[in-house]
Amino acid sequence: IQTHMLDRALNGLRMSPVPVDVRKLFYKVKKAQGVDITRCFCGLNDTRNIIDSIKYAKEAGMIAQATMCLTVSKVHTVEYYCNLADELVAGGADEICMKDMAGIGRPVSLGKIVSYIKSKYPNITIQYHGQTGPGFTPASILEVAKAGCDIIDVGMEPLSWGTGHADVIMVREMLKDAGFDVPEINMAAYMRARTLTQEFMDDFLGYYIPESNRRLTSLLIGCGLPGGMMGSLMNDLTTNLESINKSRAKQGKPAYTTDDLMVKMFDEVAYVWPRVGFPPLVTPFSQYVKNLALFNLMQLEKGKERWTMIADNIWDMILGKSGKLPGEVAPELKELAAKQGREFFTGNPQDLYPDKLDEFRKEMDANGWEYGQDDEELFELAMHPEQYRAYKSGKAKADFEADLAAKKAAKANVG
Repeated sequence: IQTHMLDRALNGLRMSPVPVDVRKLFYKVKKAQGVDITRCFCGLNDTRNIIDSIKYAKEAGMIAQATMCLTVSKVHTVEYYCNLADELVAGGADEICMKDMAGIGRPVSLGKIVSYIKSKYPNITIQYHGQTGPGFTPASILEVAKAGCDIIDVGMEPLSWGTGHADVIMVREMLKDAGFDVPEINMAAYMRARTLTQEFMDDFLGYYIPESNRRLTSLLIGCGLPGGMMGSLMNDLTTNLESINKSRAKQGKPAYTTDDLMVKMFDEVAYVWPRVGFPPLVTPFSQYVKNLALFNLMQLEKGKERWTMIADNIWDMILGKSGKLPGEVAPELKELAAKQGREFFTGNPQDLYPDKLDEFRKEMDANGWEYGQDDEELFELAMHPEQYRAYKSGKAKADFEADLAAKKAAKANVG
């Protein structure tokens, strides 16, 4: 068995960039904890960020699985991904992951990409990761398997399907019927794992997974948002629906339903996305594009203009501080940046984030906190400072328990 982890290149395990010394410690700690393979992706497919992670992972003794974030646009063509694969292999990748985070990759095109990689680099392991939300995934799995893909990511009940992965039972039967040699499923073990997962769901996890995550909808094809975003998107829409409808009532307009607002949001995402340079819609950039679309929508509903609410982290993406965008930023945003005195950055984004481990060591020393086995406590503070401080103070646990109690009480009241 080889254990696997996800990492976000320049962002490590978080939503914002990480200094080099923290990134290097990340791999050292995780290798010591027993992780064998790191699946490194940059949400912009900037190979500078990914290749650094390949280097750090290998220095720590891990297998470096470089990742291509898949999406569909005039920029993200089969040729684009074939060239990206060339860069990643040249940069030292041991394996390639095709990360179809929104499940909108078109099956035949995905097959062409896999075929190219396998024909040029027959010894490179290829793994396909696709969410099922829009409905393409079973066909995509079949196409990439026929093209030579080695490993397929699957799910199991109660977390498969919907915005998760296709279920392992279905995938096995489909591939077996297509002539592939696939192992049997130990159904006793499957059901045991399914029961354990359901226990977690009933205990606490299920209270944080919206019911909408269970659904498949081809509406996701147009906006390209990943399935994992649907939960936060629906929460955002529910939170803002009342405010927007109050504004509409003042204007003598009919109220929106949640579905009305969702379609408006999808349309606005489709409007915003090309104008901010076609960042692949994966964490954190899917959140940025979604948030910007929501801000625009709220402003438009109030009779105001787009682009009047842009958070600093979104500006950082637009300005190139997280990496090179795949496409061009729209002229109106360039003009707005100039008007606000913001400058575009064309250098290596890592240079903007200097080392900080010594600062975190001083903080741990001052508080009498242990660095932990293999510096794992130091790493947690450095990677997630606010969350770690809340954990050490007990605030994180108290807040979680209070929030969970409130969600359970709300569900009981509905019942």
